[in-house]
Amino acid sequence: MKLRDLSLVKFSQDMSNLSLYVLGKAFDSVVDGEGLRETIFVQGCPHHCEGCHNPESWANRNPDAKDELLVDLYKEATGNPLWQGVTFSGGEPFLQAQQFAVLAANLHASNLDVWCYTGFLLEELLLRSDSDEGVRNLLSQIDVLVDGHFILAQRDLSAHFKGSANQRVIDMKKSISAGSVILHELNG
Repeated sequence: MKLRDLSLVKFSQDMSNLSLYVLGKAFDSVVDGEGLRETIFVQGCPHHCEGCHNPESWANRNPDAKDELLVDLYKEATGNPLWQGVTFSGGEPFLQAQQFAVLAANLHASNLDVWCYTGFLLEELLLRSDSDEGVRNLLSQIDVLVDGHFILAQRDLSAHFKGSANQRVIDMKKSISAGSVILHELNG
């Protein structure tokens, strides 16, 4: 799929009976995207990056993780008027892409932005989106995508909103419009 094709994506935004397998949440985060926000950490990750800040999220099942209904996550995220948005992190959010896509569409309807961290490259996700409707739907709903594996040897503590120099902070709306990757420009 091409970036521009994501502008044509339409899908049901009904949250009824949908849930995410969540490891944890961070409230009032300022390190997972611009502005004050909530971060949702999901369980399950195929990347297993050396130096990962969340290795307990790697296994598909974890006794500390639980299913949470999208409607409850939505109410929580929209309940704080100080939050600018919600960040999807992991684990790997694209393992639960359709559920995140539905949540993101509803968050947008409430004027919240959506950031997403993934160990996949955008180019890999675009290829997967040809056969995976959930990936296609989630890509169409993300405002800012931070892509690529965390590489410990390239760790950069001075970088904004990414852990290693290889990762990109991509403005998805501008990228979709332009048909090519446009990096996100930090506010202020």
